[in-house]
Amino acid sequence: MGYVLLLLATLSWSFVGILVKMASVMLDSTTITFLRFALGVVFLGGFLLLFKKQSSALKPRFAMKWIWIGAAGKCCNYFFENIALSIGYSYGNILVGPIQTVILLAISAIWLKDRMTGRSWVAALLCILGVLLISWNGLPLDVLLQGEAWLTLLYVISGIGTAFHVLGQRMLIKELEAGAMNYSMFVWCSVLMALPVPFQFSWSGEVSVSSIVAIVLLGLITGLSFYWFATALRLVSFPVAIIVSNCGVLFTILWGYLFFRDPITVYIIAGAAMFMAGLVLLNLPGRSVRVSTAAGTGKGRTEAG
Repeated sequence: MGYVLLLLATLSWSFVGILVKMASVMLDSTTITFLRFALGVVFLGGFLLLFKKQSSALKPRFAMKWIWIGAAGKCCNYFFENIALSIGYSYGNILVGPIQTVILLAISAIWLKDRMTGRSWVAALLCILGVLLISWNGLPLDVLLQGEAWLTLLYVISGIGTAFHVLGQRMLIKELEAGAMNYSMFVWCSVLMALPVPFQFSWSGEVSVSSIVAIVLLGLITGLSFYWFATALRLVSFPVAIIVSNCGVLFTILWGYLFFRDPITVYIIAGAAMFMAGLVLLNLPGRSVRVSTAAGTGKGRTEAG
């Protein structure tokens, strides 16, 4: 069962890019971000109430600073990721995972005072090189500075946001059950992202069935994928879970090609292989830095979702 849940979460995250592209045909990125959280609250709340009988989890926690830090981080993650996906390739969000990993390593070494091994630094370097290779994608410097560098910056900001979301989960894991914690965060994410919607709302003027279906599916992924992954971590070994979930990057690239004919160049393939190698190396048994233990409460890879 653990492998089934792990596969469900991984496949769910791999579809985020194409779903955001489909939704952006009808709505702006701010509204899409709000709806991802709002519908995520509905789906997660319904799941906890109907299947887990955890009515107590449906009480949003307010007076906990890490709930707010995690919620703000997740808002930043989704908001900037959705902007970048709406104007770039559907697989562009594969950059978020390694960026998040490098930031968490830095926080662990500088703030949490975790001991960094040589292997951890090598893994971080592989992640960075993979991101740079994908961002470059063989483009001339003038073209890169005009567009691709801007998209990379958006994904960097998104990666910073999801890193603080994971950090918030790490700080709360001993106080709250995973379902209750994610529910509270997503409630406040919905509130925060509702604030700019009246000022930035944009509708194409057409009702697109595919866009509506995409938004609903994005909400479903937001609400349930984190719970699936957290449950899977209790049933399968951590290294296996990390390796399998990182394979979602390959699915993300594949869906982008199949649905939108996004070009897959040798630079994309090499960069994806490079940062996947870095993530796998980072999460091999015996490493000293346990940054990804926070993933047991939420997301152990690219917060795409």
